Amino acid sequence: MPRISLALAAALAAALTAQPGQAGAQTPAFPSRDVTFIVPWNPGGSNDVMARQLQPLLKEQGIGIIIENIVGANGAIGLRRVAGADPDGYTLGMGTSSTLAAIAQGKAQLKNEQFAHLVRVSTDPLLLEVPGKSPHQPLDAFLANMKKNPGKVSIGTPGTYNVNHIFAAMTARAAGVGYVNVPYTGGSKVIADLLGGHLEAGVLKPSESIGQIQEGLVKPIGVFADKRLEQFPDIPTFKEKGYDVFPYGPVVQMAYVVGPAGLPPAIRERITAAFRKAIQDPRFKTFAKENSFLVDDLTGDALTKEVEAVTASLREVGTQVFKDQQ
Repeated sequence: MPRISLALAAALAAALTAQPGQAGAQTPAFPSRDVTFIVPWNPGGSNDVMARQLQPLLKEQGIGIIIENIVGANGAIGLRRVAGADPDGYTLGMGTSSTLAAIAQGKAQLKNEQFAHLVRVSTDPLLLEVPGKSPHQPLDAFLANMKKNPGKVSIGTPGTYNVNHIFAAMTARAAGVGYVNVPYTGGSKVIADLLGGHLEAGVLKPSESIGQIQEGLVKPIGVFADKRLEQFPDIPTFKEKGYDVFPYGPVVQMAYVVGPAGLPPAIRERITAAFRKAIQDPRFKTFAKENSFLVDDLTGDALTKEVEAVTASLREVGTQVFKDQQ
């Protein structure tokens, strides 16, 4: 009997130890499987390209990511999936200023508080681009054409009520006329219609159009920034041409990694460290320079403050720019 009792006691102790959440339970180290990384934009767009550039670098850090493109509503559809995921680190996503603009203007059923802001991937300038064979270039010629055809010139943007849309509207204001805004679910769609002759211009990042620019298929004619880009030294800024595209305050286009709110600190630190190392890798920095976007080392609370500041700025600018479209 004593031997039987000892055996039963040992078995019971082992069973209790194996129960999840009990003292002494062994939880697998993160990650024990691949992480789903949601890019809420079309394949081939800048955010998708950046994620795929980071993919092998993260693998070297022991984190495998499976990229899933879930498009729509300025990124809000894909990021709703992130916000509603279990906070276990296995569902992450790419936040952008475009989605922040939608949040700021009440166009998305999301709040910044639903996310853990982990690390910034990029800060991007934006360009006004036309088909390579467009007769309406350089910038002065394009604006002159808008003046001659008020309310008829089309400008494509990846989404509506976002930074791209803001700059499309400011282009029309520079010409002093209306225009036709044509929204898409990603930059690659804008490029396709530029190449097909279905658009007269588009507002795009260099990183999502660099191949077509290098081949002469599309032509940047204006930079929405205070100074020219190193990659495109011959392309003037709107500012130097005498057009103020920031009359209501600065706006910035950026991309950053998010997870659902409530990520455990250890998992959050593991993810942040891996992405930081990948983003600071010389290979990714070379890719950034080639595609004219900037990388820094903004993470954690500092990134959260930046997200809040950008949201506030986009709310103010959007209210002014789109007040006639509400």
